[in-house]
Amino acid sequence: MPRQEQITALLRAWQTGDEDALPALSDKVYDELRRIAQRIFSGEQRGHTLQPTALVNEAFANLINADVSWQDSAHFYALSARMMRRILVSHARSRNAQKRGGANFPVTLQEDLVGGAEPDERLEALDEAIAVLEKADPRKAELLVLQIFGGLTFDEMAEVTGLSVSTIDRDLRTAKAWLRQEIAGS
Repeated sequence: MPRQEQITALLRAWQTGDEDALPALSDKVYDELRRIAQRIFSGEQRGHTLQPTALVNEAFANLINADVSWQDSAHFYALSARMMRRILVSHARSRNAQKRGGANFPVTLQEDLVGGAEPDERLEALDEAIAVLEKADPRKAELLVLQIFGGLTFDEMAEVTGLSVSTIDRDLRTAKAWLRQEIAGS
């Protein structure tokens, strides 16, 4: 059975009360979630207050405690990306509430999208812009979340969304252009 089908079967088994499914599910998805988190954090300086492992642990704990009807592995990874986004934005807001300036936040954001603001401010601006885009074009917003916060490749996004790679490429180029303009205007 292919890996994605195994994950889907484990999600469904766990959802129906199979106690053995959660540890098996954890074994199947944890490394992938960690890889995604490391992609998000790549290129940043050491000594951040939030590390990839902490992000994965918090996201996974939230996911397993969520009251969700799991559809398949793609649904799981899409919700993982959203959960990581929430955690990162919440962390940034908390840090901004405590102080202005200070140490850098551990998220690699595309500088050309969000300009020269402090990292926490860039993350908040990015989150706010994506929220606006979600109202106008949910598909493009979802693709941004999957790429920026989920760290998914085009092929992985194609698997999660069912879209073709060329559609994803086109939508992301459009979404990023809109995002640059939205953030520049705010």
